[in-house]
Amino acid sequence: MLTCEHGGNLDRAISQFGGNRKEWIDLSTGINPYTYNVFDLSSDIWRELPDQQLIESTIHSAKIAYQAKSSCLPLAGVQQAIQLLPFIIKKKTKNVCILYPSYNEYEVQFQRANWNITRCQNVDEMKHANCAIIVNPNNPDGKKFLPNELLELSNTVGTLIIDESFCDLYPHLSVLPHLTERHKNIIIFRSFGKFYGLAGLRLGFVFSCEKTINEFSYTLGKWAVSGPALAIGACALTDDSWRQQTLEKLEADAPRLDKIAQQNGLESVGGTNLFRLYQCNNAKDIQHKLAKQRIWTRIFSYSEYWIRLGLPKEDGWDRLERAFRS
Repeated sequence: MLTCEHGGNLDRAISQFGGNRKEWIDLSTGINPYTYNVFDLSSDIWRELPDQQLIESTIHSAKIAYQAKSSCLPLAGVQQAIQLLPFIIKKKTKNVCILYPSYNEYEVQFQRANWNITRCQNVDEMKHANCAIIVNPNNPDGKKFLPNELLELSNTVGTLIIDESFCDLYPHLSVLPHLTERHKNIIIFRSFGKFYGLAGLRLGFVFSCEKTINEFSYTLGKWAVSGPALAIGACALTDDSWRQQTLEKLEADAPRLDKIAQQNGLESVGGTNLFRLYQCNNAKDIQHKLAKQRIWTRIFSYSEYWIRLGLPKEDGWDRLERAFRS
């Protein structure tokens, strides 16, 4: 049985290398260091159950932000939907193709539900699959697919799941603006917390045809997402000025991180503007070296040469450079 591997496991770093949370810089995730400023919420939001008007307001904001016409449902993070997927998708033969390597929760959850899993290296290998899963841009290598590639693939498979959790960075890659009534076999996930730097809020969205969205809604039941998460999401998604300013900052920071890594012997092999993937002689050695300076990074069980770093906050750049030189 596969085990779930994630970034953000700072507890493990602390137990192994010491210190406390305030001393650490966590670069093991792909979460935006420029956190959206959360406003003061009405006490009613905390006291009352989320009503339909609030839910619809958040859906409306998400559709505008993502240029989507498809039916939409808010989720307590994309992870919630991933765990439901093997049971939402009704297939007589439980075969799923996953573009590999990728976010490993998909493989874990489908394996737990006794599906047959095929790891594919490219889109062509996925044609004619009962179910195909692609993360775009991909995590951890940042591989990108244009909408027309994925729409063509959807014509050859039973169900196509596209995880667009990092697509806020590259809106031109999103399939959502291109979906029509005939694309009933496509399911798309969008993460809110990664780009807005609010992963702890636990908010995401699923887009698909009305029938599929109704199945997710029925399975999740009432009040799957908290009122505060819905209210913050509805506001943030309409803040175009913040979005544009943040995209520009991230566009500048990604090559800055590449330069530091390359000066210290790491070779850039991919990533996005929220995380970078590097190749080195021994990823575990690099991880331990930085961890001794209270900087946590992400390595992978399937590659001893890959290490992934997120972007530090503004006060973390100097510490990162000193840690590499230590």
